[in-house]
Amino acid sequence: MRRSTSTAGLALALVAALTTTLAGTSASAAPAPAAAPALAAPDISVTNVQAHLAQLNTIATNNGGTRRAGSAGYTASVAYVKAKLQAAGYTVTEQYCSTCTYPSNNLIAEWPQGPADQVVMFGAHLDSVSAGPGINDNGSGSATLLENALVLAQQNPAMTKRVRFAWWTDEEQGLNGSEFYVNSLSATQKGYLKGYYNFDMVGSPNGGYFINRITSTTAAPLKAYWDSFGIQPEENVEGQGRSDDYSFQQAGIPTSGYAAGASARKSSAQASKWGGTANSAYDSCYHRSCDTTSNINATILNRGADGVAYAIWQLAVGGTPTNDFSVAVSPTSGSVSRGGSTTATVSTATPSGNAQPVSLSAAGAPSGVSVSFSPSSVTSGGSATMTVSASSTATTGTWTITVTGTGSVTHTASYTLTVTGTGGCAGGQLIGNGSFESGTSPWTATSGVITSSSGQAARTGSYKAWLDGYGSSHTDTLSQSVSIPAGCASYTLAFWLHIDTSETTGSTAYDKLTVQVGSTTLATYSNLNAASGYLQRTFNLASYAGQTVTLKWTGVEDSSLQTSFVVDDVTVQVG
Repeated sequence: MRRSTSTAGLALALVAALTTTLAGTSASAAPAPAAAPALAAPDISVTNVQAHLAQLNTIATNNGGTRRAGSAGYTASVAYVKAKLQAAGYTVTEQYCSTCTYPSNNLIAEWPQGPADQVVMFGAHLDSVSAGPGINDNGSGSATLLENALVLAQQNPAMTKRVRFAWWTDEEQGLNGSEFYVNSLSATQKGYLKGYYNFDMVGSPNGGYFINRITSTTAAPLKAYWDSFGIQPEENVEGQGRSDDYSFQQAGIPTSGYAAGASARKSSAQASKWGGTANSAYDSCYHRSCDTTSNINATILNRGADGVAYAIWQLAVGGTPTNDFSVAVSPTSGSVSRGGSTTATVSTATPSGNAQPVSLSAAGAPSGVSVSFSPSSVTSGGSATMTVSASSTATTGTWTITVTGTGSVTHTASYTLTVTGTGGCAGGQLIGNGSFESGTSPWTATSGVITSSSGQAARTGSYKAWLDGYGSSHTDTLSQSVSIPAGCASYTLAFWLHIDTSETTGSTAYDKLTVQVGSTTLATYSNLNAASGYLQRTFNLASYAGQTVTLKWTGVEDSSLQTSFVVDDVTVQVG
């Protein structure tokens, strides 16, 4: 898992100094759940999973103690997993990530059964940090998926969906391998993916039971399995935006996954219901050389491995396809002037299973703009007319409206709306989602930048844009296109910036944040501008009146000692 704060190393050192007695670390298999699963999923042998972990540990030992992306240890890890999958009959490909910090290969394996346009995907990053062998982070997820893949091949059941497994490179440098893969997919190929499930650190020694997007439909089979033990799993707050599911989430693909926790501390309430030591890290060897085969809770690992099998069997095994639908908007963009309206067609289809009712809604419209549907609910396969109406005082600019269809699952489509003024000053606040609380739209950002991670606090709310903070050579960007109306008296760009650094110099700008409008640089900040809190920065954009421009923040970090540039509450106010 990607780290989240400049003080992570210090916190882990303090945790390692504590003497803890961990509950439930026996290597014995977990007990069977109280209620049998709806489908006969196989029991995954935790002994076999641990055997894969032992092989990965040996690979690291033989290659300088690490399996970092691009290293000999990583290459050997890929070879080990690939050989097992090919022998089992998988279609296996290696994808070279040319844009990764350490260029190296993703490994993709597909079981060649089931419809090719109905895919559920299970992924884990295979690389470690430089400091150690990475057996919990993330040998545990990699070995869990490998054993599940081998059992699926061995049983060779009838499939209602196709199952694809992936082992990602360069996750520890910023989710680069999975981002490269997602960006390589066409829109049609992305549409084939009905869900992506991520498994990052699923055997933490003082771990808990966490699920990504726990209340989502995608998470339902993972949660159902753990619920059968009475475990009471929780949302994976610590891991939000920090692992490879984020790359898929950014592309609009439904995601979920298991995790057992990293450097955050277990609460007393969690220790009471799950066992383990309260006020100690879930994994005190997180990103350290002690993350070896002894750094695994076998009970948690076993329950995670069996939960993956349960999800595969629920989602993709059997004779009856899951009911599903799709949603699309045509045209995908439109323009409306103040006081006017425009229309588009929202169409749905039934790619699998039976037709179902789909309720339509929209989000992301600016002030003074309303969106309605006629009818507001359709049966999948049908269509509706979307009407976008702008009042005489509607905020002008270009906006991304998200159209959502809700049935047994949820699907979305995007519509780009431009609102134009009719004389005088078409004033107002022009930035969309300036506090980052409404997802990523209409921002364009490097993977992981828009996040609610606890490593850096937001100025307001939970989300912010966190550029850099890795302590290694890295570049992050954040941008949004804005149409600036003519005829106004004032044009002010404002944002709040917090700079946190581990650099010790008082004279050299090693890490820099550049703020641009188009190709013009407004300001450059660096580690020399670090401060304890947020400071507001303002700029006059009057020279750009009547233009559509791109506002862009670019953070560039050198090879050591992190600097975090955290941006929140961005506005462009005209009037």
